[in-house]
Amino acid sequence: MRNVSAGEFERPGRGKGIIDVFRHRYLLTLLIRKGTATRYRNSVLGWVWSYVKPAAQFTIYYFVVGQILGLHRGVENFPIYLFSGIVVVNLFNEAFGNATSSIVDNRALVRKIYMPRELFPVAAIVIAFVHFLPQLAILLVVCLLVGWVPSVLSLLGFVCALVLVVLFALGLGLLFSGLNVRYRDAQNFVELIRMFSTWTSPVLYTWILLKETIGTNEIAFAIYNSNPLTVAVHLSHHAFWDKTVAVGNGLPPGFALYGTIAAIATLLLLMIGQFTFRRFERSFAQDL
Repeated sequence: MRNVSAGEFERPGRGKGIIDVFRHRYLLTLLIRKGTATRYRNSVLGWVWSYVKPAAQFTIYYFVVGQILGLHRGVENFPIYLFSGIVVVNLFNEAFGNATSSIVDNRALVRKIYMPRELFPVAAIVIAFVHFLPQLAILLVVCLLVGWVPSVLSLLGFVCALVLVVLFALGLGLLFSGLNVRYRDAQNFVELIRMFSTWTSPVLYTWILLKETIGTNEIAFAIYNSNPLTVAVHLSHHAFWDKTVAVGNGLPPGFALYGTIAAIATLLLLMIGQFTFRRFERSFAQDL
């Protein structure tokens, strides 16, 4: 009989973090299928809600912010400007919210069997991305109808924006999903972050208007533009809205630096989120 050294065993209930997600792709696929299948179970409209919700949100913002407050003035094709920003923020909000509640929502599985716990927030983010695709499809169709002529560089920038948003949501999701199991107050902080996300990115207004408002405060302007979500919205506007108007706003001066800072901050947040998640993971079954 072969002698097995202690080093060949893994500590029960402990894995290798996000790396384990790639080692258990089959389980990840099952969780994604389960999440997408049950989201609109017993719903009359079903997947139509993936179109109705963003359409209602867009309509409210367009009439209140664009028409009543008059922020559409000076912004050609304002509906496209608005919607190309909203879809990015919606992706972040849904991915972040789903990831935060993923452990609590799957408490039955967490209590009964061991699997890499990171599978749950990752699956929740993938499900959010799947439901983001119908919104993106609408944006593409509308842009094509108004004469959108994309460039390879701008489309690559939009892909980078999506990667940045997904990783940013994953980092925050790992952090707060771990905290949320023991401290349910964490969910309230998540709702605050999601509420501010729309207003702290140039979705309802332009970065030029912000620049004019804060004046010579370069530090505040740099901090604002280094927000990963703000960087992603800038890239989305550049990919879609800028290509449908004669003269767009372009990217803010120093954008390469802001994008680099946002990418580094996102990777640091991902490591912090993973560390925090693993610390609380040890008592998930007891706390649930």
